[in-house]
Amino acid sequence: MQRSSLLLQISQLPKLHCRFNQAYFFSSGKTQNFHSFPDNSGDPTYSDVPKPRTDKSQRKPYPTPMKELIKRAKQEKELRKSQPCRLLEHPPANGLLVPELVDVARRVYRARELILSGLSKLLQFIPVQRCRFCYEVHIGNVGHEIRTCTGPKSGSRSATHVWRKGGVGDVIFFPKCFHLYDRVGKSRVVHDERHSAPRIPAILELCIQAGVDVENYPSKRRTKPVYSIEGRIVDFESVAGVDEMETNLSFGNADDTEVDVLRRDPNSELNAEDTNLIELSTRTLDSWFEMIGGVRKIMEKYNVWTCGYCPEVQVGPKGHKVRMCRASKHQSRNGLHAWQEATINDLVGPNYVWHVRDLNSPPLRNDLKRYYGKAPAVVELCVQAGAPVPDQYRSMMRLDVVPPERDEVDLVA
Repeated sequence: MQRSSLLLQISQLPKLHCRFNQAYFFSSGKTQNFHSFPDNSGDPTYSDVPKPRTDKSQRKPYPTPMKELIKRAKQEKELRKSQPCRLLEHPPANGLLVPELVDVARRVYRARELILSGLSKLLQFIPVQRCRFCYEVHIGNVGHEIRTCTGPKSGSRSATHVWRKGGVGDVIFFPKCFHLYDRVGKSRVVHDERHSAPRIPAILELCIQAGVDVENYPSKRRTKPVYSIEGRIVDFESVAGVDEMETNLSFGNADDTEVDVLRRDPNSELNAEDTNLIELSTRTLDSWFEMIGGVRKIMEKYNVWTCGYCPEVQVGPKGHKVRMCRASKHQSRNGLHAWQEATINDLVGPNYVWHVRDLNSPPLRNDLKRYYGKAPAVVELCVQAGAPVPDQYRSMMRLDVVPPERDEVDLVA
C-alpha cells in the first residue's frame, strides 16, 4: 500500500514541476507595460483595444524592471569608484553623435513634416469632431453617442460628449519639452530658467539631439568626447566663440505658435500631386509608420524621460528640475516630477478613436460599444480617406466583428 502511494506521488512530480515553472514565469517577468502601439515582438496580427489607466493616482508602469535599474546603478557606482577619472567612449553619453542615427533623425523630421502637411489637407475632406469638455476625438460627420466623457460636469450629462469641430492638433499630439543647447554640459533646466528656456515638441528635440540642425534652435556639436570625473561631466575641448554665441541666442518666452516650426496654413490650396485623396492618405500613413519606427530606434540610444504621474516629458540625459507637476502626490515632491524611462506612447500620443465603418452611417451607440474597435486617430483618418487598413491594426479595429442592428440588440447574448 505504501509502495503504490509512493509511486503515485512520483508520477505527479512532472506535473508539479510544470506548474511551478509556469507560476515562476508569470511572477518573475518584466514589469507590466501596457502598449498603446502594437508590439511587434509578439503576434503582429493581433492587438486588442487599449484600455486607459483607471486610477490616475497610481504611478505609470516601469518599462524596465526595477531590479534591472538597481543593478545598473550599482554597476555605474562601482565603475566610478574604480575609475574616478575616465574618458567616456560610447556616444551619445560622451557628447558625440551616433553616426548611424543621424540619417534616421532626418527621416523622422521629414516624416513629421509630411504628416502634419497631409493631415491639414485631409481635414478639408474628412470631418473631425472633438469634445468641448474632454480630449475625446471622433472621425466622422457626427459625434458618437458612447458615454465616456470625463470632463467638468460630466455627471450631469451622464458622461455624454458635447461635440465641436476639431483640427490637426486633435488628431495627433506632440508633447513639448525644454530645448537643451548643450545636452551633456548642461543637461538640466532649473526652476529659475523655466521662462527663458524654449519649449518645443519633444520629438523635434529628439531629432535635434540626434543630429538634425534647426536654425532657430542651435545645439552644441562636439568633436571630442568628454570626461567623467567622479560622476561629473567635464569638457576640456575649447570652442572659440561659444560665449559669444550663447549671448546672441534670444530664447525669450516661447509662444506655441512661434515654437511649432511645422505650423500649417489651413487655407492653402492643394497641389496638383495631392489632388488624389487615396494617394495622399496612403503617403501620410506611410510617413506615420516611418516616424514611429525611427523614433523607436533613436530612443534605444538617446534618453527620454517622462513623469510617472503626469504627461510631462524631457529629452536628455536627465529630467528637468522645474517645479510644475500638478499630479498625484506632487506636494511630497515639492512640485518636482517623478522621472522615469519614457516609452513611444509618451513621446507621440496615439490618441485612439472609435472606428467607423461608414462616415454616413448613424452615430455609434453606447449599448453596442463592445462591438466597436479603435485605432489611432491618424490611422483612422487615413483609412477613412481611402488608405488600406494596416495589418497590425486590423484586429484592433475589429473588422471581423459585425455589430447588431438596433432591432437586434435584445437578441444578442
